[in-house]
Amino acid sequence: MKLGEDIAIARKRRRFTQQRLADGASVNVATIRRLERGYPGVSIGTLAMVFLTLGEHSRLADLLDVSKDDIGLTISVNALPKRVRTGRKRTDKVHGGQGTDEVAF
Repeated sequence: MKLGEDIAIARKRRRFTQQRLADGASVNVATIRRLERGYPGVSIGTLAMVFLTLGEHSRLADLLDVSKDDIGLTISVNALPKRVRTGRKRTDKVHGGQGTDEVAF
């Protein structure tokens, strides 16, 4: 609902009619009305075209900005190891027929 109301406000601030917004987004006026009323069946493609028509193309990148994904960040923090160990180079001596060789693992 809020998104639809925000789109209607943005449209009116720009002095766009619903027809003008529909033409710019390549949809019909009924679709714009449904979008502004918060109808959940409007496609993400239509929403993207409306943002572009309103000059708000940067908003598309913010739809799921990973730096603001609180749930995803919490999951990734919980998945971190409890301890981080430094890698040590292990060497074992292998006894062959002639002398001793060191082999790194």
